[in-house]
Amino acid sequence: MAGWSADDIPDQRGRVAVVTGANSGIGLVTARELARRGARVVLACRSEARGREAERRIRAEAPRAEAEFRQLDLADLSSVRAFAAGFPYDRLDLLINNAGVMALPYGRTADGFETQFGVNHLGHFALTGLLTPRLLATPGARVVSVSSGLHALATLDMGDLNSERRYRRWIAYARSKTANLLFIHELARRLRAAGADVVAAAAHPGYAATNLQSAGARLEGRRGVERIMELGNRLVAQPAEAGALPTLYAATAPGVRPDSFTGPRLVMWRGAPAPSWRARWTRDDVAGERLWAASEQLTKVAYQGLGGPA
Repeated sequence: MAGWSADDIPDQRGRVAVVTGANSGIGLVTARELARRGARVVLACRSEARGREAERRIRAEAPRAEAEFRQLDLADLSSVRAFAAGFPYDRLDLLINNAGVMALPYGRTADGFETQFGVNHLGHFALTGLLTPRLLATPGARVVSVSSGLHALATLDMGDLNSERRYRRWIAYARSKTANLLFIHELARRLRAAGADVVAAAAHPGYAATNLQSAGARLEGRRGVERIMELGNRLVAQPAEAGALPTLYAATAPGVRPDSFTGPRLVMWRGAPAPSWRARWTRDDVAGERLWAASEQLTKVAYQGLGGPA
């Protein structure tokens, strides 16, 4: 793993990948590098204009790339269901659950969920469940969810998953990122119990320069906070190309273990991919089962072929 770079990505020809939030930042880099190595990459994006522009950019930078935009709004479960129903391939080798929102003012998704929990966790839970038959039909498939080192700020409050009693934007973000790790933990357990040839793993980018950090401040017109975030991106953060490496490693490197968590080597901040520290509550079997049951109830999505772990 030492010194691992995008040049080390194995040949991806013949493989099909879905990358959510592939129109910018880490998602765009992830999609581009997979396409550059020969994968057929579906750019699953909310905005058609930005998705089409990402498709154009990838093809311009990698002329032989097979990249195609398909609309997906993770804040609307009807859109998630439409995406899965219209997915045109019988196989799915890589599902990269990358899209996310960070520290937004309180809001609700189309289905009434708190926005960060709804987009970062429930939307991806539903998407993965609806695409599970294709994953199970593809030997060596992988699911990679992008979490954050900030998951360490908070565990889940199972009695208030949608932050209805109290909303603190950074705590809500941390809980959604804890949910990403608990989801991968429980998914890996269920895949193992089913004897499935699918690896579920997680990754995080460290501090990478994307538009994620400033989105909340921009929505509220807090120009001072937005400028501070932008300054941090310029002076401290690593570029999106480096931030995407842990995700690309988890998705493509040989020998990636189920329920592993890959991040930057240097203090979980920057550098080449390496095993990352995670809070103990993200490997809690009971919490994983409870979150899974609640997520099935909220999304009305049941995973075909994956019962509870033995």
